[in-house]
Amino acid sequence: MPKILRIINRLNLGGPTHNVAFLTTYLPSEYETLLLSGQIDSTEASSEFLVKELDLTPKYIDNMQRELNPFNDRHAYLQIKKIIKEFKPDIVHTHAAKAGAVGRLAAAHCNVPVIVHTFHGHVFHSYFGALKTRIFLEIERYLAKKSTAIIAISDIQKNELADTFKIAPAEKFHVVNLGFDLEKFNTNKQEKRNTFRKKWKLDYDEIAIGIVGRLVPIKNHSMFLDAMKTVLDKTTKKVKILLIGDGESRNEIEEKIKALNISYTDDKVIDENAKIIFCSWIKDVDVAYEGLDIVALSSLNEGTPVSLIEAQASGTPIITTNVGGIKDVVLENQTAFVVESNDTNGFAMKTLELVENDELRKDFSKRGYNHVIEKFSYQRLCRDVDQLYKKLLSK
Repeated sequence: MPKILRIINRLNLGGPTHNVAFLTTYLPSEYETLLLSGQIDSTEASSEFLVKELDLTPKYIDNMQRELNPFNDRHAYLQIKKIIKEFKPDIVHTHAAKAGAVGRLAAAHCNVPVIVHTFHGHVFHSYFGALKTRIFLEIERYLAKKSTAIIAISDIQKNELADTFKIAPAEKFHVVNLGFDLEKFNTNKQEKRNTFRKKWKLDYDEIAIGIVGRLVPIKNHSMFLDAMKTVLDKTTKKVKILLIGDGESRNEIEEKIKALNISYTDDKVIDENAKIIFCSWIKDVDVAYEGLDIVALSSLNEGTPVSLIEAQASGTPIITTNVGGIKDVVLENQTAFVVESNDTNGFAMKTLELVENDELRKDFSKRGYNHVIEKFSYQRLCRDVDQLYKKLLSK
């Protein structure tokens, strides 16, 4: 029975947590898996509820934290080395940057036969300055040499990592799309819509535009709000904007909204006359997507955005910037409008087109579920990874 040590940065809300949870649970029974995780950041929503639902018991590495810290990172590395020596895995599979760094180093130094790393995104543009980015690139190139295989979550990401950033030769990369439990997004649709819109005091004829994700600079809420100001000024419809998520940029976003002279409220006491609502994190995202009429993404950088996969599974039209693996996720001009990063006017005009055109939204909605159900199901994810593991172990 092959043993797998699966290591993730932290069990925060998002695609990586879903994928490690599904892989740990649903890979064929011939594998024995131990799941390791760092501690959740206090500014992020946790996905530990999913781990509990699947009856998983991760082992936590206290010192594996989000920030760079030589003291903590060394202790995390030593903890993982100790676990490797005790568990004796045939495969160490790391997910995301911090886990990928300390986990792969520990695995290499313990002579683990197969070392696999999944890039769920990267920080090689729009996150840091030139010097820091260069340092991270050199670290990843070194770690790639310690890796038996590297997984990219889209063809676009693979091309970026192999050709643009020269992380490793193209033949070391394997494309494995993310996988989710998407069937729940296609059930009890009217009931969910009624529940969501009643909670947030949305009128039946009000167009609800939602942006889902952490409130952090890389998500570029500033551009989104500038575009929404144009939409609010030009639309003939009643429009409400919902910010679903939380994070370090909350105060800056509030100041931006005030500067734009847009009324806003939060989830404590909802003012139904406000144009923007801070919803914080919403656990039942399938209910949220059903209640929204348009889902927006304005990021400067993305891997494979979970929110857009889930939105399409719910049949919710999308407006998004063209970053990362976006075009591997959506059907352009069929389930989503795609505009270039930081094109505020283009983002506003395409959003306005969706707001004003009821039939267009219906057309986008019809195509979403069928597009994502096979490409991004967790069953397909597990089949792909099982095949990759068998291939690597056979060598």
